[in-house]
Amino acid sequence: MNNEKIKILLIGIVAYVISTVVSYLVFSNLSSSGQSKVITPIPETAKGKEGQTLFDDKLPKTEECPLSGAMYSKQQRSWWEKHRPLGVMIENHLDARPQSGISSSDVVYEVVAEGGITRFLVLFYCQDAGVVGPVRSARTYFLDFVSEYGDYPLYAHVGGANTSGPADALGQIDEYGWQSYNDMNQFSIGFPTYWRDYERLGHPVATEHTMYSTTEKLWKIGESRKLTNVDEKGKRWDEKFKKYTFKDDAVFTGRPETQTISFGFWEGYSDYDVKWDYDKASNSYLRINGGVKHEDKDNSKQLSAKNVVLLFMRESRANDGYEGNLHMIYGTKRTGKATIFMDGKKVDATWSKKDRTSRTVLTDVVTGKEVQFNKGRIWFEILAIGNAPIVK
Repeated sequence: MNNEKIKILLIGIVAYVISTVVSYLVFSNLSSSGQSKVITPIPETAKGKEGQTLFDDKLPKTEECPLSGAMYSKQQRSWWEKHRPLGVMIENHLDARPQSGISSSDVVYEVVAEGGITRFLVLFYCQDAGVVGPVRSARTYFLDFVSEYGDYPLYAHVGGANTSGPADALGQIDEYGWQSYNDMNQFSIGFPTYWRDYERLGHPVATEHTMYSTTEKLWKIGESRKLTNVDEKGKRWDEKFKKYTFKDDAVFTGRPETQTISFGFWEGYSDYDVKWDYDKASNSYLRINGGVKHEDKDNSKQLSAKNVVLLFMRESRANDGYEGNLHMIYGTKRTGKATIFMDGKKVDATWSKKDRTSRTVLTDVVTGKEVQFNKGRIWFEILAIGNAPIVK
């Protein structure tokens, strides 16, 4: 071997050694900084028959939903972090049952809308419901509740109370700067985001019980208005959002065999009476409405909640000149009594809400500490002061 070949061989060996050492040092540095972990790609989602996004239920549930505390996968979290909370007005008239989408909610508020008939504000964020409805009109006290879910939560409804006075929901939407922004009034959006389906319930119903939408379509309207997880200035919806704190379920052996909570909203309106039956196995409460299992039309699941919260509030007529004086108002701010049911047990509490955008805080009267909820759906029942639920 001549000197030239030896020189080339030595250069090759030196270059190999240098590249090996450099690679080792880079790898070691990344390992020490925690950046050498293999990044597992997030699996693709699928679509269900109602157009909802489906997630792989076999993936590890390591991510906490900010609204309900329920645990989901990283796949699901990567999906929900692209939008903001969505509140949808869903009616509970007898002719509107069974409703669509409520079983995929994170939080639900139930209050009398008018004439003893209750209505729901249904919050969606960590789950995709697909079709939701029938969608109905806005009421001012629902605005107070949806306002708790960060800056400019999406709010879907069909018109609303607009008589001048304390119940003027549409006037308040304009006052808050929501109109044509985070407000999703069907009157200004229309088809195809909203549509009427006269056959969905399988029997004839009045027109007011036929308006539907989907959570995906509503989130897309938000996106078109530059209201995703951030606004057009890059501000996150949850910068000032105060979430509840959550705990683990009571151990199975520490749960009671049964518990039932029964109440009506107005005397003589038994179609809207509610009964919650505790299920020990799932540590949740199953809903019965008007003496019938309350199910979601889209999947036949009985509606349930991990936490049932009764908020006792001042109930009065708006006296705003509206026909029949039907518009209601509720004392959603200041303080009052509350009763919370979870783990098959009753917790006496107080509620407080400083102003429209403040979180409703629940305090255990025995410990003096803020209540920690179980991880899962929270269902708020707004009852008039003096209402006396039966607990067994």
